[in-house]
Amino acid sequence: MNSSQLSSVDGPDRLCVSEHGQSVPSRVLHLRQLPVDVTEQEVLALADPFGRVSKLITLKAKKQGFVEMASEEAAVTMMNYYASIQPTIRNQPVYIQYSTHRELKTDNLTNQRAALHGISGVAVHSGNMASGGEGRAACQSPVLRIIVENLFYPVTLEVLQQIFSKFGSVLKIITFTRNNQFQALLQFSEAIHAQHAKTSLDGQNIYNGCCTLRIDFSKLSALNVKYNNDKSRDFTRADLPTGEMDPTTAFSVALPPYGASAFPPTFHQHTGLPMTAIPSSLVPPPRVSLQVAPPAVHSVLLVSNLNPESISPHCLFILFGVYGDVQRVKILFNKKENALVQMSDATQAQLAMSHLNGQRLHGNVMRVMLSKHPVVQLPRGRAGQEEQALTRDFSGSSLHRFKKPGSKNFNNIFPPSATLHLSNIPSSASEEDLKDLFSSSGFTVIAFKFFQKDRKMALMQLASVEEAIEALIALHDHQLDHNQHLRVSFSKSTI
Repeated sequence: MNSSQLSSVDGPDRLCVSEHGQSVPSRVLHLRQLPVDVTEQEVLALADPFGRVSKLITLKAKKQGFVEMASEEAAVTMMNYYASIQPTIRNQPVYIQYSTHRELKTDNLTNQRAALHGISGVAVHSGNMASGGEGRAACQSPVLRIIVENLFYPVTLEVLQQIFSKFGSVLKIITFTRNNQFQALLQFSEAIHAQHAKTSLDGQNIYNGCCTLRIDFSKLSALNVKYNNDKSRDFTRADLPTGEMDPTTAFSVALPPYGASAFPPTFHQHTGLPMTAIPSSLVPPPRVSLQVAPPAVHSVLLVSNLNPESISPHCLFILFGVYGDVQRVKILFNKKENALVQMSDATQAQLAMSHLNGQRLHGNVMRVMLSKHPVVQLPRGRAGQEEQALTRDFSGSSLHRFKKPGSKNFNNIFPPSATLHLSNIPSSASEEDLKDLFSSSGFTVIAFKFFQKDRKMALMQLASVEEAIEALIALHDHQLDHNQHLRVSFSKSTI
């Protein structure tokens, strides 16, 4: 069939769709396995990074389409790129080959050019909306802004580098916490690599059922990294110092200081499917993980720099219990500023460490790291009464938050914040009752709000993160009436 036989955009049913493995370069590319309700913007998003699109035809009923690039060079560049990177639309694999047609002939050409220009503008600039509407074309930026939602396992700089380097050369990464969410800025060597990483990874889970990636283009054109450590890395500069990092001076992006976001560099990939074996296209919902395996380490944490006058096993049980089911706690008899906390498994230990290391408790900055001990030993029978009181076994506690498989608590794990989430509130408890409860316990209530649709839940903002930590320890499981106990956790929201 020659090009003169092509039908118009308005009536494409007679268009040839039986292209078979055409390998001779052509400005016209044939796309197969498109979503049945694919939009022109989605098709253009695949082609726009390689050059101007002259014409576009979609055959939705046949799940196919044709794209004519402005030059054969642009078409060849696009084909070469997609030979190594599987293109996807909505996580569904799309197959692209050269068409036998040398050009697309359509009716009403002037109108289609105008429409394509408008659609292309939408496709190129759609990434701006979430990042403040910067004036430059978002797909031209090699920098991605990444938010990790439902952060059940720690996500480190190394994990991000492993995942994103599949799509191109990763030059720089900065990780930080903002609005109680773990975020990162990641710079590729080329904008095209950023475009396709976003297309393929946005909405995917790093681990099964959690750590969901939300990806947008940054308004920044480059990152300025000053330190190479577990929070920021310039892979092109091995000579950078590791320095104690102050989030407000370590790089050129203004960030709020946040002490708990020190994700440890000890989190490594191990068993399971290696990163190089991640399938090129990720299947549609239900979403699957990116096949990064949780860390293989002990489940015991060493907590140091505690206030020996205020700390107790129960205090550590409640606090660390926000991030996993604590089995045993031992405050060291001869060094009461140190304690061992045994979690249910290694991943819970990593999670607690990533969120609590660097937080203030009873006036001291806690240090949390993995212990060499595989378990916390209970004291022997001849141990003294004080030594026995410093070790508690919580394995049978009714206060474990995660013992029930599929519990909604898995979806509500957030770093310590000044805003607390209160639940299991009885109908008899008023706003004043709850404010009085916290203020009479020595805490400064800044704001309070019941949930509109469910008055069994509320948000309470205290004066500081340290106050919120101590309030959670003091008032979680507080009895409000004869059969209801208050449940307290950290919130990602603000009032």
